[in-house]
Amino acid sequence: METRNNAERWSINPKMKAQVLTDDEVGSIHEATVRIFEEVGILVESSEAAELFRQGGASVVPQGNASLVKIPRKLLDECMASVPKWPVWYGRIPESDYYTGKDEVTLTVFGECVTAVDPLTEEIRASRKEDLGNMTKLCDYYDDVAFVERSCGSLDKPAETEALHNLDAMMQNTSKPVFLAAMTSANCKKMIEMGYIAAGGEDKFRARPFVNIFVCPVSPLTLGKDAADIIIETARGGAGLAIIPMGLSSATAPSTVVGTVVETNTDVLASIILAQLASKGTRCFYCSMSTIMDLKKMIAAVGAPEHGLISASCVKMAQFYGLPCCVGSGVSDSKVTDAQAGAEFTANAFTAAISGANVVFAAGALEYCLLVDYGKMVIDCEAFSFIRRIIKGVEANEDTIAFEAIKNVGPSSDYLTQRHTLNHMREQVMPTVFDRNTREAWEAAGSQTIDKVARKKALEILEAHRVEPLPEGAQEKIDQLIADYERELGVTA
Repeated sequence: METRNNAERWSINPKMKAQVLTDDEVGSIHEATVRIFEEVGILVESSEAAELFRQGGASVVPQGNASLVKIPRKLLDECMASVPKWPVWYGRIPESDYYTGKDEVTLTVFGECVTAVDPLTEEIRASRKEDLGNMTKLCDYYDDVAFVERSCGSLDKPAETEALHNLDAMMQNTSKPVFLAAMTSANCKKMIEMGYIAAGGEDKFRARPFVNIFVCPVSPLTLGKDAADIIIETARGGAGLAIIPMGLSSATAPSTVVGTVVETNTDVLASIILAQLASKGTRCFYCSMSTIMDLKKMIAAVGAPEHGLISASCVKMAQFYGLPCCVGSGVSDSKVTDAQAGAEFTANAFTAAISGANVVFAAGALEYCLLVDYGKMVIDCEAFSFIRRIIKGVEANEDTIAFEAIKNVGPSSDYLTQRHTLNHMREQVMPTVFDRNTREAWEAAGSQTIDKVARKKALEILEAHRVEPLPEGAQEKIDQLIADYERELGVTA
């Protein structure tokens, strides 16, 4: 596949766009962020990170085992100017590259799930490395998924090295860009080494880094030690960085949507500044999983409409800085793949997509992001293909107006045999799991609900789909690296 065509693969040139914030409102959020940096400051729990801020020109005041860091506008402007704008996010092979221009919109799985719906028994159990590999393989199959997040954890592996097993499962099952958390800076270093192996060498990886590390600042306004040290390790190791605050409106963030966006924006920019101070030119993805705290249930409500609004607002902030944006939007609070799950996905995923998100971070997840379901992954991908088609809009030209076809058919006939119909029939979005049969045909096929149809479809994909393999000998080296690291830590798989 040619690079030019690969870029066009994701671009839909959307006509339907939402404007959740005016330009003046975006500017006011930016100015509020600047004031927070200069007047309030952020807490930095890593001494190495605090020193980098100090060397960059920030005010650093020790506070116990941490430092209060105040960042001048000049330093913010300098660091934001050094972040690559709208970069290519590399796959293991060029055919899997993702181009994050302003008109691209794609889907990925939601991360961090710890339980899974077994696709054969439908029991809910702890997620396994096999589940992560399978979900990753589904992502590799679907064209509407441009990069792959860690959908669930390898909880059958040692906690100390789970992140390495996660990356291993992902690299084996996709050639697309991969994004996942490292948990510790030591893990991060080993994971980047795994990337070097899979790329065929450090120089090749640095030229086309396909491993990207997720990091979560702690709301409110804190760069924890692990997060800060991971940012530094990621930047210096040549990997990409995805910053994803998880503020909770009314709990760890202000009670208003815009107030939560201000805090989220501050957390993202603080992380970007640190990355640029560690290694100028580090590639950064502006992300958000901030939502509201349901004050009646005292739980994070990821299916709430406010989640979609926060995400859509963060998209506008990312665009203001010229950065690609990935937002959590479309995840469900439902415990099963049901009508609630479908409604919550559609409402919030559509909101993020029509606002211009490059990536909607949502597929396959249920139960406040705790549970992953292969079937829901399939359903969400199909639903997102509908969303992409809708926001693309329509084009009225001589051919699509179809005057000649209408003239040829005239009154009281049909278009089934017209050349115009043959030319355009494949433009329709055709479902693979959504049912359009008559009731009689549906009943004859077993009256199956969509969750069961979708899980069956997932198993068929997993059986038939083939992934671009790792270079010869790479898997053995990766296995040895993990085994050596586990012996060093004194843990066993």
